[in-house]
This record gives sequence, C-alpha cells and structure tokens, in this order.
Amino acid sequence: MKRLALFAFTALFAVSMEAQLQTPQPSPSSKLKQTVGLTEVEVEYSRPSMRGRAIFGDLVPNDKLWRTGANKNTTISFSDDVTIDGQEVKAGSYAIFTKPGQSSWEVIFYADTNNWGTPQKWDDSKVAAKTTVEVYPLPVDIETFTITIDDLHNNGATLGMMWEKAYVGVKFEVPTLAKAQKSIETVMAGPGAGDYYSAASYYFEEGKDLNKAKNWIDKAVELRPDAYWVMRRQSLIYAKLGDKKGAIAAAKKSMEVAEKAGNADYVELNKKSLKEWGGL
Repeated sequence: MKRLALFAFTALFAVSMEAQLQTPQPSPSSKLKQTVGLTEVEVEYSRPSMRGRAIFGDLVPNDKLWRTGANKNTTISFSDDVTIDGQEVKAGSYAIFTKPGQSSWEVIFYADTNNWGTPQKWDDSKVAAKTTVEVYPLPVDIETFTITIDDLHNNGATLGMMWEKAYVGVKFEVPTLAKAQKSIETVMAGPGAGDYYSAASYYFEEGKDLNKAKNWIDKAVELRPDAYWVMRRQSLIYAKLGDKKGAIAAAKKSMEVAEKAGNADYVELNKKSLKEWGGL
C-alpha cells in the first residue's frame, strides 16, 4: 500500500511539474497590425531563425510551395477590398504561400486559412491573387524570418518578407480615395433624418432644451415625410412645449401615415393622444 501511495504521489508530482514547465518556442508567433490609409491590415505568423543553417535553396527548397514561416500557415487580413498586382482581393483573411526562387518569388494569397503548413490538397479556386516579385539581396544576414509593411502611403503599402540575405516585397493598393470621398460627402451633406430624430428623442426624454428638440424633429420630418414614428415623436415634443394645435396636427398626420402602412399600434397611440389633447 505504501509503495502504491508513493507511486501515485510521484506521478502526480511529475504531472504538476510538467504543467508548470515553460520554455521558449523555437519559432515564436508574431502579430503585425498596421493602418494603411483607412484600411486595417493584420498579419499573423511564426518566426523561425537561421541558427547556422542555410535557408533558401536548402532548408526552404527553391520553387517549392512554402508556408512562409513556421507552424500554422501565415495569414493576412484586410478590412477592405484591396488590389494586388491588378487583382481585386475581397476584405477578409488569407493564407500567404510562397515559392521562393533565386531571382524571384511567387506569392499566393489563398482563401483557406485553416492549414497547418501547406494544404494537403491544393485548390486553385481558392487562390485570391498570385504575383511574382523580384528578390533583392541584402548585405547582411537577417537571422529571424521577418514580415513588414513598408513604404506606407495613403493609397497602399508594400508587404515585405525577409530572411537570410533575401528581401521580397508585394505592393498592394487600398481604397482610401473612395472611402475618404464617401465620408466627406456624408459629413458635408449634414445630418440625416435618423440623426435629427435621435438627437430630438434624447433631448425630449432627458428633459433638455425642448426648443432644440423641436427644431431637430421638424428637420427629421422634413427629410422623412413617410415616417409615422418620427411624426409621433414630433407630436409629443409639441405637446410638451404647450403647442396643442401643432401636436394635434402632427398626431393626425402620424395616424394617417401609420394607417396606410398598416401599423395598428401607432394608430392607437395617436388616437389616445388626440383624445387627450381634444383632437377627436
């Protein structure tokens, strides 16, 4: 019995020690986040080191598909549609696979990111973009595989990859001009009906400046003459200001539009208010 207990204690101690053991990973994971123009770009990859080994043409064979890092395949995500070598790549996440060569690399953006290494079965339909880029020799060894986002400008950047004495860069374009133009047009056009309605409703519910609330709700009704719920709020704000005539007119209009829309709830709400205000 004592021997059994000692064995159990020893096993438990060994498991406990194993659970607490922490050692550095040979290829630590890394995450790179960068805003390019108005687009968010994120890269996740594992970073192997040379450790005295020859890399390209040896550890990483030439002209063979490579996971572009270590462990799980390297991924990149774009918050907007981007363009790579004239090819539109939809917003989303992609695995980055490469075929390194002496003078050039083939770089592939692959729609399936759930691979450990390279896919067991390659599917050309999942290739979102493919491009060939020149290898630039570096004057010193880069010990650890590194991915960068270089040459930032408003409309794009370069996805850089370097290891040993090799650097390659993939240029990509982002839709900054279109996004900025849309934002400018939206802001310069002024608030929409929903903005005016929300502001008026907040002031009404919080008992703030009701004259401002009246001004905003009038603009909301002007922009949305088909919105019975906006007219309903307008009638309540008018009534709170003591303008029963205006409240009754707004409630009748709200009820009329609600009837056409088939919303019985708003019809009843307006009827109840009209009776209270002497409008029925």
